[in-house]
Amino acid sequence: MADKAREDESIRGIVERLTDAFSATRSPAEVQAAVAKAHASFADRPVREFIPVLVERRARTLLNESSD
Repeated sequence: MADKAREDESIRGIVERLTDAFSATRSPAEVQAAVAKAHASFADRPVREFIPVLVERRARTLLNESSD
């Protein structure tokens, strides 16, 4: 259970960082949606240790691609 709480806290931090990083081009709702989509793509992965890093990378990619 502690691992889930830690992962959830990391995901909230990602949303905050990306909201700041993309504030000029993306709404907070768009950032939240990108992070949620990225996080959902890893839902079935049994090893959770690096999920936050992977989620942040994928969400950044999604946000950058949709801004082109």
